[in-house]
Amino acid sequence: MSTETPTGAGPGAGAGTAAPARPHTSGDGRTGRHALAGTGTLLRFGLRRDRVRTPVWLLALFLGTLSSTSKFEQLYSGGADRATVARTMDSPAGLAMTGPRHYLDDYNFGSMLGHQMMGFTGVLVGLMSVLIVVRHTRAEEETGRAELVRSGVVGRHASLTSALALAVLANLGLALLLGFGLPGLGMDGVTTDGSLLYGAAHAAIGIFFAAVACVTAQITGHTRGASGMAMAVIGAAYVLRAAGDVGTDALSWLSPIGWAQRTYPYVDNRWWPLLLALGAAAVVTATAYVLSTRRDVGAGLRAQKQGASAASAALVRPLGFALRLQRGTMAGFGVALLVLGAMYGSILGDVEDMLKDVDAMDKALAQAGGASFTDSFASVVMIVNAILAAVYVVMATLRPRAEESAGRAEPLLATGLSRTRWAGSHLVIAVVGGTAALLLAGLGFGLAGAASTGDGALVAKLTGAALAYAPALWVTAGLATLLFGWLPRATAAVWLVPVYAFVVGYLGQILQFPAWMNNLSPFGHVPQLPAHDLEWAPLLILTAVAAALFALGLAGFRRRDLETK
Repeated sequence: MSTETPTGAGPGAGAGTAAPARPHTSGDGRTGRHALAGTGTLLRFGLRRDRVRTPVWLLALFLGTLSSTSKFEQLYSGGADRATVARTMDSPAGLAMTGPRHYLDDYNFGSMLGHQMMGFTGVLVGLMSVLIVVRHTRAEEETGRAELVRSGVVGRHASLTSALALAVLANLGLALLLGFGLPGLGMDGVTTDGSLLYGAAHAAIGIFFAAVACVTAQITGHTRGASGMAMAVIGAAYVLRAAGDVGTDALSWLSPIGWAQRTYPYVDNRWWPLLLALGAAAVVTATAYVLSTRRDVGAGLRAQKQGASAASAALVRPLGFALRLQRGTMAGFGVALLVLGAMYGSILGDVEDMLKDVDAMDKALAQAGGASFTDSFASVVMIVNAILAAVYVVMATLRPRAEESAGRAEPLLATGLSRTRWAGSHLVIAVVGGTAALLLAGLGFGLAGAASTGDGALVAKLTGAALAYAPALWVTAGLATLLFGWLPRATAAVWLVPVYAFVVGYLGQILQFPAWMNNLSPFGHVPQLPAHDLEWAPLLILTAVAAALFALGLAGFRRRDLETK
């Protein structure tokens, strides 16, 4: 290697000698790298990774909105029918479940859409945005992929920026679908300008909650923690919106869902409340960027709790360890279902006056059967509680797959721990936790219903009715176990079970779907208590099917190769 001194650069160089070039330092303080370097590449990579997931979300939200809107025209074709629905909704319970009273002033199909659908779909849009951001930020760090990517020419803020851009693009896509798709229905009141605002309002909700997820991804070092905190914000926003619509209007102005609803699409078409959502999203996003500079890659701002010097007796066993991993999710779903059951129970005493003049609900409740209007309504509500419990069951049953993909299962199974004991421990937590969630939902429903109606017998009746759905939950867990054991890459398909059950089991009764569609769901074979009599045969068959699925799934897991890192 040559050690010659270049001309003019030696010790005796004159005044005209050029100074050595200094390394270029970029905005994130690292040599030759800008803080946003590589953002475009990561964005394109994220679009490719989500080329199926995101379109499925968008089509589901769009087609679900189109279907519900078209059903409004079938169910409430006359002005008298819509006026009856408006009077029904003009009650504390009705407003809490839908939106502000101003929509009721001219209850055409457009205002009906904004009133009844925006709060519900807004929650789903927020959920979509949170999952997109967390998947491309915290999940990448937790698995170690982010550290590998950032060892290349990738700036400090590139990952966060690309994830946020993915969420923004998804929400803008939904806004375009809704804005240009809804006017094509040709329904009274569903105007083009109202539809554009309706779509933009959903995009604003989604962008705000995407920003919230950017912050929660900085706080905790775990994917589930980041998602859970962001979803808690979504829940709080919905509760604030409901409380404001019923009582103090100022509470609704603390909620991004409330801001979107107060644009009043198809009524007043006010665009300015969206500036609140976008401005708040900008502030929250800026906060996320600042927080991201104060932590290490892979770590969260919240310090990990210092554990005990020695593990407890339960923690060194598979079941105790599985419980430790899943206790947060189990507790969260349990509390949520208890509160949801209590909310439904609180209106049980007034439900007959609320819904007796609504033809669609009359038909749905008549189909549910029951000696009383209250029993029929309770049997329909039970389906909602059971499907939410099924969401927890799917998450808990698929936890072993997440542990395997992250490389944490391999060290455990390299010891004397068998695959069956390890996967079975998570399966036990899923089954027991899902059943406990059903119990809490029925208990909350029964206690609040008893207080609302003055009938103390409802506590035992509604708690038992909720537990009747336990075998359907076990079948759902069995299907997840079967896919995990034999087709691990296809485990996401099990989410079709709760989604399909909600569409045909709950919406199908209101929208009059054919009965055979309900029979394709395990939840469709459960007797609709307390409206119907208890039948043990379908429950025993579902239990046997669940046991067979558990056995087949665990057998497949014992035989297949383990994913290793």
